[in-house]
Amino acid sequence: HVQLVESGGRVVQPGESLNLSCAASGFVFNTYGMKWSRQAPGKELEWVATIDARGSTTYYPPRLEGRFTISRDNAKNTLYLQMNSLKTEDTAVYYCASLEANYWGQGTQVTVS
Repeated sequence: HVQLVESGGRVVQPGESLNLSCAASGFVFNTYGMKWSRQAPGKELEWVATIDARGSTTYYPPRLEGRFTISRDNAKNTLYLQMNSLKTEDTAVYYCASLEANYWGQGTQVTVS
C-alpha cells in the first residue's frame, strides 16, 4: 500500500537549519510530482514547495524562496526539504504529498524556538 513517511522534524533555534526527509513506497515515485506543505497551530494548510517527477523543476511561494530547497532522490524514493535560517514562524507540522493521486504523509513536527 502507499506510504509517505516524513522524518527529521525537531526543536531548533532561530537561524538554524534543518533537513526533512519523506520516504515513499507503494507507488512509482519517479513518475509523481511531489510537494511539501505545512500547518502551523491554528492556521490553514500552507504550500511550501513543489518539485516535478524528474527533479528538474521546483516551485516555491515568494516568501520562502531562497530559504527552503526541495529536492528528491528517485533512486532512493525519497523527497527532501532543506530549510535554512529558520524563523519562529516556520514552526508547523510539515507534510509531504504527491501532486497526482493526492497521497499524504502523517507529518513531522518542526519547532523553532
